[in-house]
Amino acid sequence: MSQEISRRRFLSQISLAATALPLAVFSSNALAAVLAQNGIKLGYSAITWEGNDMQAIKEIAALGFTGIQLRANAYQEYGQKPAELKKILDDAKLELAMLSSGNANINTGNDEGEIKKHVEHAKFVKALGGKYIQVTNSSRPKTGTPTQEDLVKYGKLLTEVGKRTQAVGIQTAYHNHMHQLGETPEEVDVIMQTVDPKYVSLLLDIGHYHQGGGDPAKAIRQYKSQLKALHIKDVRDKNAIDPKRPYQFVELGQGKVNLPQVFAALKEIKFNGYAIVELDAVPEKGRTPLESGQIGRDYLKNQLKFSI
Repeated sequence: MSQEISRRRFLSQISLAATALPLAVFSSNALAAVLAQNGIKLGYSAITWEGNDMQAIKEIAALGFTGIQLRANAYQEYGQKPAELKKILDDAKLELAMLSSGNANINTGNDEGEIKKHVEHAKFVKALGGKYIQVTNSSRPKTGTPTQEDLVKYGKLLTEVGKRTQAVGIQTAYHNHMHQLGETPEEVDVIMQTVDPKYVSLLLDIGHYHQGGGDPAKAIRQYKSQLKALHIKDVRDKNAIDPKRPYQFVELGQGKVNLPQVFAALKEIKFNGYAIVELDAVPEKGRTPLESGQIGRDYLKNQLKFSI
């Protein structure tokens, strides 16, 4: 009985939030049908909820997305009881689109330790019915640009991670990122030319790629054979929360990324994997993750014409 009361209270909160915006929450079945027409599966990342994964799962499902990206904190809580988390996801009718597996860093003197943590995360993803882990790094030098040697070394480390995760049935995806190895298009290309495509695919973050000086639509075409997932995000030059920072990730349609060109490129290459909407943090004070999710969701629906 208490679970049913909690469920009713949650649905009531969702309804109130939708009325306030005013943005309609539509069913996951309706959105799935829309996306099937376009050959794309659409997910949403839980990062905006700052570790409150249960709230993220409820609200992402209520927004109509069919997949979710969780972070490594989910492994910390459910690593020894993945069946419990799988039931929560199944009840919400959400597929695990991606797990953020954290960094694989070079020059640590312990490559084996770097690899093993991702293998453990891969086993967790397998138990949840997922297919992919995302790998990043914190190996960029504090000053200057990374050397060609380090970029190649990172690509080789990713390949070793990918070999080991593939052995348990999970694909490793490299995630390009500002302030990491792979900030610029040129750096990304060295890494992608180095990795063995049998073991490592690409999760293209279009917001980071744009901010790093690249053209995301061009990258989609360039890496179409290695592209297995994307982070769909937007970025603007002004940071409303921290004026000292030169840019800020924002809801879809609020920044400078050419999203229509991105989706045109995806259609052109007949992409049929997960495009995961990601917003690192709520960009405006007083706004909730749910409200940010509604803004991004409605941009996809109204501006990019994912008709219902």
